[in-house]
Amino acid sequence: MNQLLCPGLYCPFPSQTNKYVDVLEEYSLEWVLRFKLLPNESSYQRFCKSKFFLLAASAYPYSNIEELKIAHDWLSWVFIWDDQCDLSELKNKPEVLNNFHQRYLEILNGAELTSQDTLFSHALIDLRQRTIQRASIKWFNYFISYLEDYFCGCVQEATNRAKGIVPDVDTYIMIRRSSVGVYAVLALAEFCNQFMIPDISRNHSLVKKLELITTDIIAWSNDIFSVSREIASGDVHNLIFVLHYHNKISIEEAIDQVTNIHNEAVHSLIRTESFLPDYREELDVEITKYISGMHSWIRGNVDWCYQSSRYQNLERLELIEFK
Repeated sequence: MNQLLCPGLYCPFPSQTNKYVDVLEEYSLEWVLRFKLLPNESSYQRFCKSKFFLLAASAYPYSNIEELKIAHDWLSWVFIWDDQCDLSELKNKPEVLNNFHQRYLEILNGAELTSQDTLFSHALIDLRQRTIQRASIKWFNYFISYLEDYFCGCVQEATNRAKGIVPDVDTYIMIRRSSVGVYAVLALAEFCNQFMIPDISRNHSLVKKLELITTDIIAWSNDIFSVSREIASGDVHNLIFVLHYHNKISIEEAIDQVTNIHNEAVHSLIRTESFLPDYREELDVEITKYISGMHSWIRGNVDWCYQSSRYQNLERLELIEFK
């Protein structure tokens, strides 16, 4: 196992791939094409090169195929929408973006479709129905709250773009912890592995700390892999650029700093996990599965970034009328 990954990212967790990866690859286009989320050749090629099926198969290595398909479709929806938030004309229109998000939350909470709804809403209805057939409403409500936090992060980024603001480091970190969407995808680990951590564990300070560190690890690795695309597109929402801008250092120095921040976060995660035995009477046995899901996401995300072309595409997207 190669623990020290180029460009110096430390990752001690093993690479794993779901046994259904080939089935998932064959399926991967079915849902997004059915809901017309790839309306032109450019978006189709972009999706294919991104290889989200590899991310799902690496992040949820023990999932059964039906849950894996649903998780893959959630990832696909979020990534396609994320591109609209970052690369289309929506990127600097926070009020419009917020209106979309409020409607999506209404849909997720059971609202019926209207003639004004976009295809993103139609796709969400399908995802909601398929998900709640296999998960409890209580878990799904947690999942919705995590998506709401992700939506808020996207709006905060759009607000900064509209005002021409480069956020300071602390502000950027707070925004990034929302916009990276890690809490939602970790919740999908519960769904894929057919368990749900009880409230006493979900609200435990140690578990919250582990979630926060995992969020940072994934955010900073993504910032390293995506920095070239984001600088080329003029997006300031990357820790490397924020450090470069405010500390007046080179991009190369900023990359080294973020790599060190990432690696220290990995060590911090491992140190924090070492305290788990002290809390065995307070924490449910399912927490071990949840932490395994964190490890799978950290390693799976890095492996996917190396194999995907997602962060190599510099094109500006048009805002598509998804109706």
